Amino acid sequence: MDEAFDAAGTALCCAAAIRLGGAVQVLTARSGLLDHYSPIMAGLENITAFLDGRERDDNILGTAFAESWSLDARYPAELAGHAFVKGWSSLVFGTVVLTRPKQQSITSAQTMEFASKAAASWPTAVRIASFDSLLRFEAACQQEADARMREGGLPALWKLAEERSKQYRQTTELFIG
Repeated sequence: MDEAFDAAGTALCCAAAIRLGGAVQVLTARSGLLDHYSPIMAGLENITAFLDGRERDDNILGTAFAESWSLDARYPAELAGHAFVKGWSSLVFGTVVLTRPKQQSITSAQTMEFASKAAASWPTAVRIASFDSLLRFEAACQQEADARMREGGLPALWKLAEERSKQYRQTTELFIG
């Protein structure tokens, strides 16, 4: 890996994309766009494998990059959750770019802002865990992810991302009924 590569920052961004992806899975299934969501998640899985020391698959990442670039345009603007999907797409886009340190013009901190913007755009108040908004929940998730990665490394981070993804998914299922 290139010495300019920020593995920790990229891992936290990837974990955020997986986490928020739980909600996007439900939203894209409802809008008939699940077939566009799946290649994006395959790209995120490739990033987790890359960060775990395996080869990066440029074809999978290229497809994820392209799908994330245009998913917000495909997601119907009249459906609730459009801004959330747009923010998530930007988060994924930035995360893919972070895997290419020589070509990047974005930092992991800037990329992580997309997760917060997506959560802030959630169209209704929510009750998730002990939080009354998705933005507060996401802020806590980001802190928890950083701590978990420091304590348990990448395996602990990926496990936590999957757990929180389920909470995002459940919240979205309640939202859309």
